[in-house]
Amino acid sequence: MKNLRVADILLSEAEVESLVVQGWVRTKRESKEFVFLEINDGSCLKNLQAIVDAGAVGFEHMDRIGTGAAVSLTGTLVESPGQGQKWELKARELKVLGEADATYPLQKKRHTDEYLRTIAHLRPRTNKFGALNRIRAELSYGVHQFFREQGFFNVHAPIITGSDCEGAGEMFQVTTLDLSNVPKKNGKADFDQDFFGKEASLTVSGQLAAENLACALGRVYTFGPTFRAENSNTPKHAAEFWMIEPEMAFAGLSDNMDLGESCIKWLITHLMDHCRDDLELFGNFVDKGLFATLDNILAKPFIRLPYAEAVTILKSASRTFEFPVDFGTDLQTEHERYLTEDHFKQPVIVFDYPKEIKAFYMRLNDDDKTVGAMDVLVPRIGELIGGSAREERLDVLERRIEELGLPKEDYWWYLDLRRFGSVPHAGFGMGFERLLMLVTGIANIRDVIPFPRTPRHLEF
Repeated sequence: MKNLRVADILLSEAEVESLVVQGWVRTKRESKEFVFLEINDGSCLKNLQAIVDAGAVGFEHMDRIGTGAAVSLTGTLVESPGQGQKWELKARELKVLGEADATYPLQKKRHTDEYLRTIAHLRPRTNKFGALNRIRAELSYGVHQFFREQGFFNVHAPIITGSDCEGAGEMFQVTTLDLSNVPKKNGKADFDQDFFGKEASLTVSGQLAAENLACALGRVYTFGPTFRAENSNTPKHAAEFWMIEPEMAFAGLSDNMDLGESCIKWLITHLMDHCRDDLELFGNFVDKGLFATLDNILAKPFIRLPYAEAVTILKSASRTFEFPVDFGTDLQTEHERYLTEDHFKQPVIVFDYPKEIKAFYMRLNDDDKTVGAMDVLVPRIGELIGGSAREERLDVLERRIEELGLPKEDYWWYLDLRRFGSVPHAGFGMGFERLLMLVTGIANIRDVIPFPRTPRHLEF
């Protein structure tokens, strides 16, 4: 007999004489003649109802079964007379695989997200987080499918690095030195005695390595974990998160905008085609306007707006912002949401930012004041993508590194790309968790990653 997933059983086109289903009990109801068990194995949102009568083998163990218990049922799949379900299992054998006593914390009631974060090892068994993790898996698969169809090669950037891509210094240090007895040299830690013989950190971005490979393979992307030692407790920030980072040789800022927009639209469409039931849970119970938001994103081309014009619009807005905006200041989430939700009522790509507020590698424009940077802003989230044309001119890049006081020797190989066959190229980074927040309506990044890493939180 075949052990089938609940998702496959519910799609059956005919009765099945004998099958095995294994899963966790969501609910248990007893009548005079039967016990009704709702079984879920995580393969889909819906449960399979099983009917067990007193004549079933193993029925004497029924008192060991409560919500959360793991069971194996053998029986016949028959049409269900009940509403809302096509099939049910008429069980003839019951096995208890794992008991769950009365302390099982996921009893049949609504639990707050805050509470569920304290039991992150169990929350995937709830409808909401089971759906979220299935969506996350399908979206991850979709990322690879999209870039493969666009002719990109998936490459792997190092997790441990000696370079600060963003130049912000908010990096987790990696060391094998004995922290209770750190060797010193001239009053400072002697990293010459460390594993790599120099300071090392967890990466904040795979971009620099992806640029290297793009300048050999043409089109590449990385999709992996990144780390920021930013002591921030906002709903949009985590210390560990996943980034999608494509890089294209022989491409400029306009190509970058086209890729970012098409990527977002393709992935949303992919989810609507493959995760409709799970998405509807979020549309019904998390964000009633979810599908209207997603349909709006798909409906028309994104607005493309120079930074200077964005500042003008924000300064003339008929509302007061917590963070004032002037030319030369970075846009905050409230500004980004105003542009996408109130002013344009659709996604906006802001480009050509002042060079002072952007990273050293972004291509300097002819005005010597702005760089070919872009941010893709979407309703409810704000910035979803940040990217730029990369500075391919050696002399300009060296000058920018010096202006920002970065150690040129750390980027010797990056500069070599400009010495040997330099080409115009561009790329971006898209936060995977922010994309998940967009497509589910979930408001806190801690609820779209299985085990969130935030300041003073390192459980599970």
